[in-house]
Amino acid sequence: MAKQNQTETQTHEPGSVEPNSQHLTHLTPFKYSNRVQLKTLLLDRTDAGSELAGQRVVIGGWVKSSKEVEKSSPLPPPSLTADDETIPGRDVSCVEILQSRIPLIRNIMEVLGGSSYVSRKKLRDSSIPKPLPPKSSTVYLLLTDGSCVATLQVVVDSSVATPSRLLPTGTCILVEGQLERPPTEGKHAIQLKADKVLHIGTVDVGKYPLSKKRVPLDTLREYSHFRPRTTTVATVIRVRSALSFATHSFFKDHAFFDVQVPTITTTDCEGFGNLFQVTTTTSDHKADNEKLSTIYETEGFSLEIVKAAAKEKSKLVETLKRSESNREALAAAIHDLQKTNELASQLEAREKKNIGTSLKDDKVDSSKEFFAIQTYLTVSGRLHLESYACALGNVYSFGPRFQADKTDSAKHASEMWMVEAEMAFSELKDSMNCANDLFKYLCKWVMENCSDDLKFVGKRIDSTYIDRLQEIISGSPEIISYNEALDVFRKAEVKKFETKFDSGVKLTSDHLSYLADTIYKKPVLIHSYPKEAKPFYVRVNDDKTVAAFDLVVPKVGTIISGSQNEERLNVINSRITELGLPQEKYEWYLDLCRNGTVKRSGFTLRFDLLVLFITGLTNVKDVIPFPRSYGKANN
Repeated sequence: MAKQNQTETQTHEPGSVEPNSQHLTHLTPFKYSNRVQLKTLLLDRTDAGSELAGQRVVIGGWVKSSKEVEKSSPLPPPSLTADDETIPGRDVSCVEILQSRIPLIRNIMEVLGGSSYVSRKKLRDSSIPKPLPPKSSTVYLLLTDGSCVATLQVVVDSSVATPSRLLPTGTCILVEGQLERPPTEGKHAIQLKADKVLHIGTVDVGKYPLSKKRVPLDTLREYSHFRPRTTTVATVIRVRSALSFATHSFFKDHAFFDVQVPTITTTDCEGFGNLFQVTTTTSDHKADNEKLSTIYETEGFSLEIVKAAAKEKSKLVETLKRSESNREALAAAIHDLQKTNELASQLEAREKKNIGTSLKDDKVDSSKEFFAIQTYLTVSGRLHLESYACALGNVYSFGPRFQADKTDSAKHASEMWMVEAEMAFSELKDSMNCANDLFKYLCKWVMENCSDDLKFVGKRIDSTYIDRLQEIISGSPEIISYNEALDVFRKAEVKKFETKFDSGVKLTSDHLSYLADTIYKKPVLIHSYPKEAKPFYVRVNDDKTVAAFDLVVPKVGTIISGSQNEERLNVINSRITELGLPQEKYEWYLDLCRNGTVKRSGFTLRFDLLVLFITGLTNVKDVIPFPRSYGKANN
């Protein structure tokens, strides 16, 4: 019984009633479930479906809102539902036998008693109140099936199904009926008058998180398995799906081959650490974890603690600036902040050098571990892609990348999807052009193919999306070098940052976003960075900068990073040594420079940030189907 209360299904096939043949050409049911999707009904037609009135269809979806309206005149009681079961056979008692014989006894009394008995019987029957017939009502449901933003109004009479089972938000139903125009003009041009309910999937109203209206996005992250039933998240996922398809279309149109790179790797592709280790043992790895944590510590200081202290000191400086009451205290606070930032920079530099030594010293017990050497979840597939670019010419990959970064940032998650491309016989400018073309193509694609979803974005999330995308499609990014970016900051006299913009200073994500959001107010492409700011494999220029670039867009920040990669064996060997990386782990990659080396370049597009940019949301965790971050992995 408990199971039956959760699901009610009739045995006949949804397609057992043939639709009117004169309408068959207008609607095509979904091939694999014989139901008509709402997108076909409501979006793929210029009449919003009104011309389909009279056609029979099967519709399935989930209730978004509902209302029950009682009828003024009662109708016959509803027919039996799946809840009305016959009672299985059992022994019959004497009382039941006697009750079953009452009609016979009454007939005998009527014969013996004559008209006097019949009169008394009529008087007695007239004094007994008759039970009232059950109230008849009509249920109005707004149904969504996820195929589009639009909903369909479904009208169900209480004689067809029990209203209380249909009304709760989230209830799944499969119904069959006739399309009709609503009796009064309103939001919907067409509605479905259901005469058969083929399936009801009920919900536990007390526990179902979407029973409440307008659940905040941060709360929905705790229910990632339910949140695609909300209009906002469903819209984002449809846009994401379209962008995924468009990505593959772009590379197919430009003669790239799709290559699947490994998720498990022995190589730190970026050379900066923050790796997830792969292990199959259940033994105590506390000592190993403590060893890795020492990467972040030196001379008794923790990098995280120093960064937190710098943040607090920065707040103190801002407070003293506003008060203007004690200049000496302000000067001392600024000096203290500078010293703290310098210490943080030193710790970060040491981290990069020590990470290689730490990974090099890591040994695994081959008798216990699945792999003979330490393996990790990949942070980038570009090194592996290079090996295929050096054979196939132009290749790309699309998949998840992982970083064990505890930072709680609106632009970061531990698992993020990346689009990576590599091209043989190409240089930095070629990679920059390809990346920019891809970005324009994707923005144009979504404008042309997701108009309904973008209308919702403009209405409910970000009304400026059209201007933002049109600027990308029709305009070009501001292209500047790293040194030119420093000049811009110096001339602008930006008081927001306490950084001295001397040559070699690291430009943070906040610095780069400031260029796009405030100074240029459009995408900015920055190239020719100091070598300390980029991975070991990036080609070194004659002026000791490296051939790397970042495409920074307003509101989101760096969305694409790329580079020309080093093809000279002696140079890349010196870079590996300089950073203290374990050379034996990169021997396979160095073989590309030893055998048939060629100039090559590529880039990485942060796909999740692209979705964030287009939809106008502010937290990347809201555009990832199942977001993973520090301490958060619920399913």
